[in-house]
Amino acid sequence: MDERGGVLVVGSANADLVVTVDRRPGPGETVLGSDTTVAPGGKGANLAVAAARLGGRVSLLAAVGTDQHGDLLRASLRDAGVGTDLVRDDERPTGVAYITVTADGENSIVVAPGANSSVSEADVDAASHRIATATVLTCSLEVPLPAVRRAVRVATEAGVRVVVNLSPVADLGGEVLGALDPLIVNEHEASHLLAAALPGPPGAEATGPPSVRARRTARDLLALGPRSAVVTLGPAGAVVAERDAEPIMVPAPPVRAVDSTGAGDAFAGALVARLAAGASLIDAARTAVRAAALSVTRPGAQPSFARSAELGPT
Repeated sequence: MDERGGVLVVGSANADLVVTVDRRPGPGETVLGSDTTVAPGGKGANLAVAAARLGGRVSLLAAVGTDQHGDLLRASLRDAGVGTDLVRDDERPTGVAYITVTADGENSIVVAPGANSSVSEADVDAASHRIATATVLTCSLEVPLPAVRRAVRVATEAGVRVVVNLSPVADLGGEVLGALDPLIVNEHEASHLLAAALPGPPGAEATGPPSVRARRTARDLLALGPRSAVVTLGPAGAVVAERDAEPIMVPAPPVRAVDSTGAGDAFAGALVARLAAGASLIDAARTAVRAAALSVTRPGAQPSFARSAELGPT
């Protein structure tokens, strides 16, 4: 990013090794699957590609190995229009995600972080000017938390909007949570986060219709400190919570799911692209649910992400 503005992503870049199976194996069991498909992935790279395909000006800070998987990722990022000058080579191999996908589109994933584990505070400090001149900083949590915390601090001090998709769930600390606008989580991540912060037996939050529970969850997340929160609800869409306003449900269009891999990244990428373009959080979420819904109708992560023309008017 040579000029002020745009989205800067601090996060992971993986090669996705995908196998389709009739069912997931149980403990000690072997099942046969399809041929392996190798595709570019990683939550950071996915988010960056999703945002760039919707017209965002995006750069990624990440690390990959000097191997074929690293070459695949660099090419995919460049083809999507993502700036790669902050993607550095590392002596460790490129991260790999081992993914099984069942006929209903659900997936199970094991990640070998590889070079992602080397992303450091020093990398962030070297890119501090770029972070400070972005419109939106967003981070994925498949890289070490010290680097994420440092990036959030640099952005916050510069008045840059910070968005974090808390996947996988991690303890970011009150300072980081207080900077997020929004915090993005799915229902399971929200439950883990709230259970850790508000231990005790389940109460009223466990009762009521799903829409009521979702709104209550989003509102409860604000009590942890973020400036706003978005809870993704899969095929039901998302709920958006902002301070001094009632949480709002954003429904998703009905679709036939083929592969849910990367749907959360499609959502987050579309959201930050729209926020960087000046949209309100609720309008950004409306675009994001459409982008995520479209992504699950296609196989893979990055190959499934929408372009602006496919989503229609924003």
